[in-house]
Amino acid sequence: MDFLTEKSGEEERKPIVVILVGAPGSGKSTFCEHVICSSSRPWVRICQDTINNGKAGTKPQCLKAAASALKEGKSVFIDRCNLDREQRVEFVKLGGSQIDVHAVVLDLPPQLCISRSVKRTGHEGNLQGGKAAAVVNRMLQKKELPKLSEGLSRIMFCQSESDVQAAINTYCALGPLDTLPNGSFGQKNPDAKVQLGIMKFLKKVDVPSNAGSSSGSVQDSAFPQVSKERNNSCKGPDNLLSLSAIACKEVKEIEDLPKHSIGCDVTPDSIPTLAFPSISTADFQFNSEKASDIMVEKVEEFVKKLGNARLVLVDLSHGSKILSLVRVKAAQRNIDSKKFFTFVGDITQLYSQGGLRCNVIANAANWRLKPGGGGVNAAIFSAAGPALEVATKERAASLVPGHAVVVPLPSNSPLYIREGVSHIIHVLGPNMNPQRPNCLKDDYIKGCKILRDAYTSLFDGFLSVLRNQAKLTSKSLVSEKSLKDTSCGDLRNYLANGDQKTKRDGNSVSERSKKCKGSHYEIGTDGTGSGSTQGKISNDNSKIDGSTSKSWASWAQALCHIAMHPEKHKNVLLEISDDVAVLNDLYPKAQKHLLILARCEGLDCLADVQQEHLQLLTTMHDVGLRWAEKFLHEDSSMIFRLGYHSVPSMRQLHLHVISQDFNSNHLKNKKHWNSFNTAFFRDSVDVIEEIKNHGKATVKDDSYLSMELRCHRCRSAHPTIPRLKSHINNCRAPFPPFLLENGRLVLPEDNNTNDS
Repeated sequence: MDFLTEKSGEEERKPIVVILVGAPGSGKSTFCEHVICSSSRPWVRICQDTINNGKAGTKPQCLKAAASALKEGKSVFIDRCNLDREQRVEFVKLGGSQIDVHAVVLDLPPQLCISRSVKRTGHEGNLQGGKAAAVVNRMLQKKELPKLSEGLSRIMFCQSESDVQAAINTYCALGPLDTLPNGSFGQKNPDAKVQLGIMKFLKKVDVPSNAGSSSGSVQDSAFPQVSKERNNSCKGPDNLLSLSAIACKEVKEIEDLPKHSIGCDVTPDSIPTLAFPSISTADFQFNSEKASDIMVEKVEEFVKKLGNARLVLVDLSHGSKILSLVRVKAAQRNIDSKKFFTFVGDITQLYSQGGLRCNVIANAANWRLKPGGGGVNAAIFSAAGPALEVATKERAASLVPGHAVVVPLPSNSPLYIREGVSHIIHVLGPNMNPQRPNCLKDDYIKGCKILRDAYTSLFDGFLSVLRNQAKLTSKSLVSEKSLKDTSCGDLRNYLANGDQKTKRDGNSVSERSKKCKGSHYEIGTDGTGSGSTQGKISNDNSKIDGSTSKSWASWAQALCHIAMHPEKHKNVLLEISDDVAVLNDLYPKAQKHLLILARCEGLDCLADVQQEHLQLLTTMHDVGLRWAEKFLHEDSSMIFRLGYHSVPSMRQLHLHVISQDFNSNHLKNKKHWNSFNTAFFRDSVDVIEEIKNHGKATVKDDSYLSMELRCHRCRSAHPTIPRLKSHINNCRAPFPPFLLENGRLVLPEDNNTNDS
């Protein structure tokens, strides 16, 4: 798939310099051949292996040949390895106001490049056979991935053969007058450093402990060498690194762009983008000339309000009449092509097939807001799965022509997971087709008014998403410090670090926190960050299209992902059933600290629990009790308590099963202690009783978290956590009477509670 902006037919074509970056054997020459054979744009391949009358030449010869081709209006491929900035800099200088410079990075696994290089014959540069492995190894040690700051206007990263094919398709479809949007696309791990030397493994040379396996296997060299602190955090027995796909969606890096004018910073993940189809011109048969006039008029009006956010018109066909009309009219009005451009492809596969991340897509819906009917509506409902229909029903039962409704897409939707789409905006335009409901019978006066209203509603809906996310993001930024000490573990550390002894590093999550969508529950600015504990309910229930929008930061989704897809995370789960999933808290606050996750969609926290969830809460309690009894059988000196935090930071209702020794290096501050030893911690038996009698549970505010430190047994006060820990290690006072009632504490059968 490709997304193209076609220039007016009166303009001259704009040549492109494409710098191919990749080791020998990565497929650079094959890439060129495919594009040159299929593209209608004139291309010239500049290859240093053949630049000197079919023989190897020099870099200056390549520069001279490229400049000559560009003067003739031809686009050029620079077919060299170009693995470091110094090798690219002179070719980047070939660009200018009339020449774009792109980079296509063929960052394929080293063992694949070596295998290809060793096996090939008749190579232009004679790099083949046994010597190829050493050459590839040496080059990869100097690899320096390109950045937009080098002067490149566009970078496409290809890290698999399917990525390479998608890039080939993009450039094959690039016509003489087409351009591609600027930005960096497809980089999955921008922090990864260069690969370990293949030859170090072949020679069995010792490598630093942070460099990974030293087994002597050639295949091991495919794994990137990482920094010491990052790799040390991946030594845990649970191999949590394999789950990092949940947290680390494929990153499209956009550099050197201005900040969002309404508060959202540009992040490495994406620029806020709305992709939309032409409304009413397909099945509703609205006149394309009139529709294109209205669309461009409304785009021009709204693009001024978007900051650096973007609008993208999508159609399946290069020959689309509406695309052609809109391109010409947008160019005539001088609409910024960075803010509004066209995309040729499937609106449900913009990122996976075209590298274009769109967090919001519009659906040309029917009035019933139901799947079916063919076209865009059927495609979006199908791609989003049943979750979209359920979420839509919660927002609206039907839609009036000229209106739109914003629907937050549930995180278990395939569109959310695969494409990164967070919202769908259903919009209904005017109908001129007598075979469809509400036909206007060619009344274009009324029809044009409805179409203007439809685009206004659509773009207003997108602005409401931006405003809402801007507010939520600003709240999430203040929680950066508090993420250091979270109880349940933030998403990145939980899935990527794996080492339960690793300290929380605020810097390791700060970038991820900055780009998350924000949370309806904001973490306290005073360091309140006990993962599933010290969130505080925001009073700002931002609304989209008249309905409350409950959004969670990306790092706060880990438990939800695990609960909804436990089969993918068996290596971190202790137990899975239809109702619950059980796992260790990554940063336990005691010797034994489990989480019992509710496997119920939409049940984010204690405040969401209602009478209908009573059986589920009872099941969670029974499972927690069984695990506590198991631990007691192993160590009869332990005592357990089961309960919920009043306001969690991690999404998905979860029950804490925690031993009362509180002997843990992860228990570091007042917030940690008070989240388990004040009224903020709601005992499971009490919650069940309240739900049974009143249909809801009492939720305490976070003022309890700032209370003085008191021993949970004798209630004596202590000035610091170290002093408190020293005390509780020796305290043998009985527990307070209220804890000894109603089964709030889980004790060994023969335990004497007065001497516990």
